[in-house]
Amino acid sequence: MEKLMSVDQFHELTKEGKHIFMFSADWCPDCRFIEPVLPEIEKEFSDYTFVYVDRDQFIDLCGELSIFGIPSFLAYQDGKEIGRFVSKDRKTKEEIENFINGLK
Repeated sequence: MEKLMSVDQFHELTKEGKHIFMFSADWCPDCRFIEPVLPEIEKEFSDYTFVYVDRDQFIDLCGELSIFGIPSFLAYQDGKEIGRFVSKDRKTKEEIENFINGLK
């Protein structure tokens, strides 16, 4: 999974292509819970580019996007937000897959 390096990069990535941004933090136990299944999800949905966003590093961006719980997912396609799975609750592999399937 690619790691977001700047707010400018976020805005560039959202302009074109299909991206899923995962908002997370190293200290978050619910984020660590889903970590083992993320490679499988990325492989299953290879038409999307997955990007890790460190919530602590990009706290202002999270506020701008109304991301107040982690792990959370935002999906963009060609400049438009096409879906969000945003909450502070633990997420399962099936819930993440259902979210992504619902984007199509």
